[in-house]
Amino acid sequence: MAAKKWLLVVAVAFLLLAYAAPVPALASSTPYESYNYNYWEEAVPAPAAYVPSRSITGSDLGIGDFLEPADMVVASSGLIYIVDSGNSRIVCLDDKWNVQSIITGFDNAGKSDSFKNPSGLYIDDENNLYVADTDNGRVVVLTKEGALLRLIEKPQSDILAGEFKFNPLKVTVDKAKRVYVVAKGVYEGIMQFDGNGSFIGYVGTNKVKRDYTEFLWRFLSTKAQKAQMVLFIPTEFSNIDIDAKGFVYATNIDPDSREPVKRLNPSGEDVLKRFGYFDVRGDILFRRVVGPSKLIDVKVQENGMYSVLDANQGKVFTYDDEGNLLYVYGGKGNQTGTFKIPVAIESSGENQLVLDRGKSNIVEFKPTKFGASVNEAIGLHYNGEDKLAVPIWQDVLRLNSNYDIAYIGIGKSLLMEKRNGEALEYFKLGMDRDGYSVAYKRYRREVMKEHFGTFLTVLLILAAAWAAFKLVSSRRQKRMLTMPGFAAQSLKGEKAP
Repeated sequence: MAAKKWLLVVAVAFLLLAYAAPVPALASSTPYESYNYNYWEEAVPAPAAYVPSRSITGSDLGIGDFLEPADMVVASSGLIYIVDSGNSRIVCLDDKWNVQSIITGFDNAGKSDSFKNPSGLYIDDENNLYVADTDNGRVVVLTKEGALLRLIEKPQSDILAGEFKFNPLKVTVDKAKRVYVVAKGVYEGIMQFDGNGSFIGYVGTNKVKRDYTEFLWRFLSTKAQKAQMVLFIPTEFSNIDIDAKGFVYATNIDPDSREPVKRLNPSGEDVLKRFGYFDVRGDILFRRVVGPSKLIDVKVQENGMYSVLDANQGKVFTYDDEGNLLYVYGGKGNQTGTFKIPVAIESSGENQLVLDRGKSNIVEFKPTKFGASVNEAIGLHYNGEDKLAVPIWQDVLRLNSNYDIAYIGIGKSLLMEKRNGEALEYFKLGMDRDGYSVAYKRYRREVMKEHFGTFLTVLLILAAAWAAFKLVSSRRQKRMLTMPGFAAQSLKGEKAP
């Protein structure tokens, strides 16, 4: 009997170990908490969407350590460019992480020229390089071989102050060759130049949030007191990117802004969709000692998605084109996959890359089954293939039953198929009030249309029965009045005057 008990204990222990074995491996591959927010803005645990696969330094590449790298961009050809600011160079790698070239200077009218603390870079469709050469006060345009095409230097315009200093930090270019520049100390908006490098104007000025209490004190203060008060100055943009349609995405570092991410049309108007449960601003809940998210970079992904990098908490937040938060990954720390001072985010195929200035390295992240499924389903929905997205969303729900966006995605597909009754349940599970209202109206109309004939028939039968009853009652009353005994009894019963 004792032997049987021991065998049972060993068997149970073996099963527990078998099921528990994968857990430490999963935890070790994600040195950060994975979560999302629900309708009530509560942080809900979620499977990791991306996990770190490797970390690359300059020493690993055989070119010496990076020194305060500031930016990174992946060209359409797959080449990876790193702006190594402290070493005043541009490092080019292929998708296998082999060094292709190092650009430290260029020929400028027969003279050797070089960069001075470059901070930003963009590669256009022709693989031309636009380098924000910050301390030299210019944007340098080079061919992919490193030959100088032109320089965009301090602009000349009546709208610029006489003491204006042109120190470009970030740069991007649209298909019309218009150049957009985020410059240091420029609060009027993003600077815009034409294809020849002539200054056009500003785009997308940040709105100022006024403190009306201080405004009142300013009104009552003397000139000396006013000079010591804080000015109502807009915050400057921190980074920019551009999508395939020519819309400029921009981030600012104002922690109090409810719109730290903008999508600017050619007129400079913000057209970013914000239909999610909460604002597109990074973390909703945060520790006071850490503070709110400080968004310093934005990367436009495929199918309307975009990722923003939070330097304050070292996290990456990815949204769909409607402003729904899809997933969060990253964090502050010393392990691979966590950051010290993250400065740039890029995509290389299905992988994502984050440049960390504090650790002078690049961290590569690969999508998990959960992350790849979410990306695929979002892509199908964005391209109008909601029916094909349903089985993908169902896979997502098997991995995370609390993923509201999956319920909403299935609900939208059912709504398109006019399966309104089923759509109601999914919209309810996804807490999508607008979708539920649309499905309810359609379902109510559908029920009324389906049962209208029966309802009308019953109504007509009831009306006919009522009419027949009234007719029979009327005839019976007349017949009783014509009876002799009834008439005599009625006269006898009348009171004398």
